[in-house]
Amino acid sequence: MIINAVVLAGGSTSKKLRKHTGVESEALIPIGEHLMVEYVVKALEKTKFIDRIALVGPVKDLEKKYAQSSRVELVEAGSTAVKSVLNGVRAVGFTEYVVIASSDIPLISPDALTDFIETCIKKGEADLYYPIIEKRVSESKFPGAHRTYVRLVEGTFTGGNVFLVRPEIIEPRVEIAEKLIALRKSPLALCRLIGFSFIIKYLMGKLTLREAEEKFSQLLEIKGMAVQCNYPEIGMDIDKPSDLELVEQVLLTTL
Repeated sequence: MIINAVVLAGGSTSKKLRKHTGVESEALIPIGEHLMVEYVVKALEKTKFIDRIALVGPVKDLEKKYAQSSRVELVEAGSTAVKSVLNGVRAVGFTEYVVIASSDIPLISPDALTDFIETCIKKGEADLYYPIIEKRVSESKFPGAHRTYVRLVEGTFTGGNVFLVRPEIIEPRVEIAEKLIALRKSPLALCRLIGFSFIIKYLMGKLTLREAEEKFSQLLEIKGMAVQCNYPEIGMDIDKPSDLELVEQVLLTTL
C-alpha cells in the first residue's frame, strides 16, 4: 500500500513555550541541530508505506530545508487546521489513505508509524483510524510526562497525534469537524452536541471504547476506529516547556 502524508506545521507556540524558546512557530523550535518538524518528516520519509509528504506551514521558513526535496511539498497553511489538511492532501494527491501528523511529535519513529499503519490494516475497513495509548504503556516509557487521559471501561488512554484517513471524506466534513474543535472549550455546547447521557456515562466511568467509537462515527457520518498502540511516542506531543525538556533529554542522548 502506498500512502501520502500531511504534516501540520502551521501552529503557533503556546505562551509558555514562546517565552521559553523565543520561537513563534511550534514546528520551528530547535532541538539539537534540527527543527522539531524535521524529526517528524524524517520518520515519515523512512516509513516503508509513505510516498509523498505535504509539509503545511510557514513555507518561507522551511524553504531552506526542503526546497530541493523530491518527496516533500511545501504548502501554505489554511485558515484552520482542517483547511490546512485539505491544502496538504490536494498538494500531494489522493492515495487510498493518507497519514495526517502534527509537527510536535519529534520522538515519532518509522517503527511506530509502520506499526500503527499495519495495525490499522489488520483491524479491517474504516474511514478514519485514531491511535490510543494505554496509560501504563505511556508512563512506563515516559514517567515524567504529564498527558491528558480518558477513563473508559477497558482502561485509561491518551490519544495520539497521527491519523490514517480516507482523503475523500475530509472536504464534506469540514464544517462539523471545525465545530467539534471549536466546542472543545465550551463544555455545555459540547454536551448538547454529543448528548448529556453520553457525558454522564463517561463521567461515571461506564463508557466503553466501542460506544466512544460509535458516537464519533455518528457525529462525522463515517466509520471510525480507535487503534491501540504500543509506541507512546505517537502521542508524546510538545505543549509546554517540561515536555520540550523531556524530549530534548531523550533525543539528545540517543543521537
